[in-house]
Amino acid sequence: MTSAPLAARLTRVAGPLFFPVTAYGPDGAIDLTAFRAHVRHGVDAGAAAVFACCGTGEFHALTPDEFGLLVAAAVEETAGQVPVVAGAGYGTALAIQYAERAEAAGADGLLALPPYLVVAGQEGLLRHYTALAAATRLETVVYQRDNAVFTPETVVALARTPGIIGLKDGYGDLDLMQRIVSAVRTQAPGQDFLYFNGLPTAELTGLAYRGIGVALYSSAVFAFAPDIALAFYRALDSGDDELANALLDHFYRPLVELRAKGHGYAVSLVKAAVRLGGLDVGEVRTPLMEPPAAHIEELVAIIASGRTVLEARGPGMPEAAASGAGAREAVARG
Repeated sequence: MTSAPLAARLTRVAGPLFFPVTAYGPDGAIDLTAFRAHVRHGVDAGAAAVFACCGTGEFHALTPDEFGLLVAAAVEETAGQVPVVAGAGYGTALAIQYAERAEAAGADGLLALPPYLVVAGQEGLLRHYTALAAATRLETVVYQRDNAVFTPETVVALARTPGIIGLKDGYGDLDLMQRIVSAVRTQAPGQDFLYFNGLPTAELTGLAYRGIGVALYSSAVFAFAPDIALAFYRALDSGDDELANALLDHFYRPLVELRAKGHGYAVSLVKAAVRLGGLDVGEVRTPLMEPPAAHIEELVAIIASGRTVLEARGPGMPEAAASGAGAREAVARG
């Protein structure tokens, strides 16, 4: 873990947040060599931070020992270049155990995933995240989605809690998020509280979230097409609406529509795309399932369409073109 606080480092980021997939070998065990290569490629491509063993990284499917090994590998591969944030979830007792393992592995912070299964009231959720933040020196970002959706008053209390530095929103209610931002600004002044757009394909709502002051976002696309993800980030950041809209129309919207065709595609489709790019990270663990061949063919076409948009804006991009060709060859091989 570096000496600089996570909140300060994330405030200064200039790029998408990278959520690597977890690599498995043919026997189903974690493949640390492939995982390291995946993390290193993302850092070299310009990731602003690495969020290891989170939703895209199949936190739900990992044993505590696997989790510790993977977080340590991510920390070693980043070598302090960017912060490493690890997932932590389930009930309070287990979440604390994962937090302790993340701290021991050298992580810079935690992404606190929703509690397992139960639907709790606001006071119970607040106690859960307060206990988690108190159990470790790691700064914590709370993930709002599914069974962990907060009122503005609860987020104000979270913002006042030592160790909790931000809220990642995977719920997608912009009215609620605007009220949360306003409530924290007025009722917890002086708190440098961070907000993240954490929807499954966050770029699709990037313009809307920026309108309420939420500029940080997670990018599942960065895991398999960093050239497209970075081009979109820069277009959004510089006000290049023409490029941003072209990528939305020809890449991100079709990708989201494909993602909606299968359960668990926010993970399995991303993992399939990483394999199409040439890195064998294995298949998803059950209960998730792999996309059928027809959907993989659609995925190849969508990635190629995104890169066509980029090529139309300037000189050819050999690496991107090669990745697209590799994807097409992989589909042809079955």
